[in-house]
Formats: sequence, structure tokens, C-alpha cells
Amino acid sequence: MTSQGPRKADPQRITNLASAFCRSSVLFAASELGIFTAISHSGKSDCAGLAAALNLNPRWAALLLDACVAIGLLEKDGEFYRNSPDVDNFLIPGGAVDLTAALRGIQDVYCAWNRLSDFVRLGGPVMAQRSQSREGHPDHTAADVLSMHARALAMGRSVVRRLDLRSCKNLLDIGGGSGTYSALISLEFPHIHCTVLDLPEVTKIGSALIAQQGASHNVSMLAGDYHTTALPPDNDVILLFDILHQESPEAIQDLLNRAVRVLRPGGVVYVMDMMTDDTHTAPAVSALFALNLALTAQAGWVFSYSELKGWMEQAGLSGFSIEALPPPAPHWLARARKLA
Repeated sequence: MTSQGPRKADPQRITNLASAFCRSSVLFAASELGIFTAISHSGKSDCAGLAAALNLNPRWAALLLDACVAIGLLEKDGEFYRNSPDVDNFLIPGGAVDLTAALRGIQDVYCAWNRLSDFVRLGGPVMAQRSQSREGHPDHTAADVLSMHARALAMGRSVVRRLDLRSCKNLLDIGGGSGTYSALISLEFPHIHCTVLDLPEVTKIGSALIAQQGASHNVSMLAGDYHTTALPPDNDVILLFDILHQESPEAIQDLLNRAVRVLRPGGVVYVMDMMTDDTHTAPAVSALFALNLALTAQAGWVFSYSELKGWMEQAGLSGFSIEALPPPAPHWLARARKLA
């Protein structure tokens, strides 16, 4: 109940929720089939042209195209279809803000949500994360690292602008994956040397991506497991970006404790992740993401801002602050400093 009184019962809310998967399926299918990219090449296309170019059944392609129009992904003028502004800006591979990799990541766990009741009844993940079965699957590893790279490029510059790096000389990027954030930092601040710690199969691919960006001279890759590998000393800034949500509270505390020990006095730890308020119910995207993680990872969850503040303070950090990142990133950026 709010101050305006109880919310009026509305059956439409229930039916909208029940059928929301239909919209997701249309989005996933159109992206997977290359419809948005094909239209972007010519600006507009009719169904017959798209079906011929993409080897689709014309009759059923028409149903999908019209459904895309109905939910705002495409616009229709006579027999011709064109991308909506949202699609042109965010769903064309290689664009300035490319969300296609993030879309594939969501689609990868789509089937797990159909087993949500099994998960709640029995406990434990109902589908293994691809990152948990990378060994012996180099294609999976490459796809995951490229997905990390695309997500980091989409939100990286906005994040880097929020970091206080003026007096930083050495930066440690723990679990940095593709190394994209470190590459962006090194290109913006040439005086900073960045070290990216991640698994050997990840750093091999990350090294190639960093070289492509022209950042190899200031970014080093350290192959290891951040749970057990000794962290390099004398860091002014430590990044923990998008990794803590896959760890237990005990593992988070241990990692923060170890990070602070290799942080110079006055140094800063930045944590970027999905988080909730103290109720664990808001924002809704974070509460849903918590379920998404738990469906696929043994320790997956979403912690609250207050929980993170407590862990950071217990590790010896002070001056905790946090801010929401702008769309399309549903993340929060927290910071705290080691006393001089």
C-alpha cells in the first residue's frame, strides 16, 4: 500500500506478465536471423527481399516482421519495413553501442527460466553456465570473452569517466576478462599501467583484443585464478567489475580482504555490479537478475548496497559511496578508499 492508497486490481497486468515471453521470443528470433542487420544495410526492405536474402520462409517471415512492428522493433510503410531508432542504435553488430552480445547472453539462459519451479522446489542451478564448462570448449570461451568485450565497450567510457584516476600509476583489474576496461583506461590515461587477472584461457583471448585496441604497451595480462592466485602488490586502484555476483558472501569478503592488502594507502577499490536495496526487491531488474544467476550458478545472487558497504568496511576501506550508472547499464558503481 502506498500513500495514494491501495493499488487497483488490474487483470491486464497478469496477462501482460504471462505473455511477456512472446515479445522476448520475437526479439531473440529477429536478432538471431539477422533481420535487423539486413534491413540496416539497405535502410528498408520488403518481406520477399528479406526472405530471399536470409533464406527464410516468406509466409512465416511476414508474421515475424509484423510482430516486430507490433512491439516497436520495426516500422512499416506499405510493404516495406525499416528498423526503429532503438534497433538501429543498439542492435546492429559493430555499432557504437552494440547490445547484441548482451542479448545473446540473455537468450542463452532463456530455457532455464522455464524450470524456475524446479529450482525453487529442489534447489541448485537447473542449467550450467557456459563459463563453468569452458574446459575443452574453446569456442565457448571465445564467445564469452567477446561478449564481455562488447558489453564493456557499450558502457565502458561512461564508467571510466566516473573513476578518479588522477594520481593512479598502477591499476589491478581483478577478473577483468577481456581487459576492455583496462584498455580504455590506458588509452585515456597513458601514465597508468593496468594488470588484468583472469583465467589462462581468458587472458589469451583478452591479450589479442587489447592488442587490437593498441593498448598492449600499458596493459599486462596475468593468467591465474583470483580465488587463489597471489595478487600483485602496490596498486593505487583496484577494479572488481561484474564478478562479485557469482561469489558467496564469504568469498567476497576474502577477495576484498586480499585486495586491500595489495592496495597502497589512499588507494581506491571500485566495485561495479548489479545490486538491490536493503529489501532485495528493488530495483526490479536486479531482483530478477538474482534469480537468473541462481538458475545457472551455484553461488549466483545479487547483494544489497548495504551488504557491500559492510564487506568493504570490514576489509579496511572507508568513505563508501555508490551511484547508478546511466542506461543501458543496469549496474551500480561503488567506491571506498584505504586510509592513508
